[in-house]
Amino acid sequence: MIRERRSKEKLQNYYYKFVKHGELDPNVHPWVAESWQRSRAAGVPTDRMPPLKKLDKQELARRRERHRVALAYLDGLFREIREHFNVYNLSLLLLDQECYALKSYALPFFQMTPGELEGARLTEADIGTSSISIAYRHQTPFLLFGPEMWIAECQTGDACSTPVMPEGEPEYVLTLVSVQQEEIPYGAVMSLLLTMKYALENYLRLERRLAVKRTILDAVPLAVYHILPGGEVAYTNRLGQNRLSVITPEGQAGEPPNLSDVVLNYRHTPLYKGFLGIPSYNKEVTWITPQKTYEDITTVVPIERDGQVASVVAVSMPIEDLRTMVAHAAGYTARYSLASIVGEAPAIVALKDKATRVARGHGHLLLQGEPGTGKQRLAHGIHQASHRAAGPLIAVRCADMPPDLLEAELFGTKAGGDESRPGKLELANGGTLFLDEVEKLPPHLQARLAQALTAGQAARVGEDVLRSFDVRVIAACDSDLKRLTEKGAFLPQLHELLAKTVLRIPPLRARAGDIPLLAAHIIDELAQQHNLPVKQLSEAAAELLMSYDWPGNIKQLQGVVEHAFFHTAGQTITPGDIILPGEVGPSKAWKEDREVFIEAWKAAGGNISRLANMLDVSRVTLYRYLKKYGLERQ
Repeated sequence: MIRERRSKEKLQNYYYKFVKHGELDPNVHPWVAESWQRSRAAGVPTDRMPPLKKLDKQELARRRERHRVALAYLDGLFREIREHFNVYNLSLLLLDQECYALKSYALPFFQMTPGELEGARLTEADIGTSSISIAYRHQTPFLLFGPEMWIAECQTGDACSTPVMPEGEPEYVLTLVSVQQEEIPYGAVMSLLLTMKYALENYLRLERRLAVKRTILDAVPLAVYHILPGGEVAYTNRLGQNRLSVITPEGQAGEPPNLSDVVLNYRHTPLYKGFLGIPSYNKEVTWITPQKTYEDITTVVPIERDGQVASVVAVSMPIEDLRTMVAHAAGYTARYSLASIVGEAPAIVALKDKATRVARGHGHLLLQGEPGTGKQRLAHGIHQASHRAAGPLIAVRCADMPPDLLEAELFGTKAGGDESRPGKLELANGGTLFLDEVEKLPPHLQARLAQALTAGQAARVGEDVLRSFDVRVIAACDSDLKRLTEKGAFLPQLHELLAKTVLRIPPLRARAGDIPLLAAHIIDELAQQHNLPVKQLSEAAAELLMSYDWPGNIKQLQGVVEHAFFHTAGQTITPGDIILPGEVGPSKAWKEDREVFIEAWKAAGGNISRLANMLDVSRVTLYRYLKKYGLERQ
């Protein structure tokens, strides 16, 4: 609030009139009059400053740390205008929202040195009427003339205070005291204070928004850099700092390196082109440094000023991080844990115990068992229990595609021009590659895979560039891989790499006592997946399931139980609700009846190997009938 100059003698008379006789002159400003009355009622002395409530050194230090941004700004501002404060006998004080003095600048304030004042509380209840209490109470700037202050020894100067409200609520009080009023107009003092208020509020708002943006940039899985001409790094986020710390020369700790000095191929990177005004978007870039070579997906955007490139912003992601992110986004994660492997048979208990132990290791694994015994679920559980659980789990069915497509699927391929795409071996970096039906891998790919696993490097199809990878392979085989190797049908070198640890999964017929447990578990999973009530399996239905030998193993059992679950009207599955696989396809009707074939295929869970076991024919025969009936191969 801007006030006109008042006669100090008249104000002094008003003050003494109230203090000595309790009479309020109508010319006293209403806010001042109200404050005088409250100060008198609170018993605040009028002659000298009373003992003040003060923060201890530790609490004052904590508050200063909490308000370090505001203090740092005022420290810098005061350094620039200190000389003017000394010439005009000005004092500056910053208080927090509880009116504790955080810092006192320049001359003694309220007849107290900065050391005496800092940490003291200066509310109306402590020192009576002051510009601080009035500005804080009414949340507006206020100029208080010396004779209007409650404590007489503080009436030697005029004071103006203003709340500082960067977000609309008072967070600080900024106070300016002028001792030599004749040297500087009241309007100038108030203008200076309001300028400081405006600047501080805008600075705090800006800093807070920048802090939020820095937090966002630190949270993203990208390295972000602001780079000046010549390669100097003006800013980088947390991931960028971590990357730069690896290539920072010795003796330069704490400061980012100049990229033109540490990136040996700097002139051949998008950064150099960026300073020529050429942006780059999502380019695969190789960064060569004395310590190591990096491969990133990088975007570089020039920042212009007055028509000239003043700096560039670079955003990059390590290719291995991008692959892991893509793998997770594509659902390449473990869906099952080892706890989901159900059974009380000694062979299953021993298998789970061994799987738990070997999951913590680093070597490749081989899972052997008939089709449908749960090798995929076991692979998922091992991955989830391993130290690679945060990495991707990527599966490749070795029997599902021709050799040339399988090679590109595994190792990646050049897509034309400068573009190429990674294979599953690269995408599984940092995680697990599950090779199902590994015995179906063509001989030349067996040799290439063995070489790649031994070297930890592989080139994409059509390229010569070797790319490193860190992958654990879990291979699954429907037959005895050792016997196939002895017969010359599988490469010994690859067998040696994969079969150092072998887990053999027993067929379902070897643990028939687990069938009720498995059926109940399948029902629970179906109910949870489809948000339906759990159904019970009657004892007679359980006995019926146990009477069958299940050539398609657990997958076949799952198909039968799933059919019963969805086709049972009540809450209990009885023998009448169950259609065993042998009942689906009478005789050889499937060879002539497409619908009968489809029912058998569904009962086998869409798995060719299981269907072949059920119908007692070869897989080649089934592929012929799939083609005959126009069915998609799964």
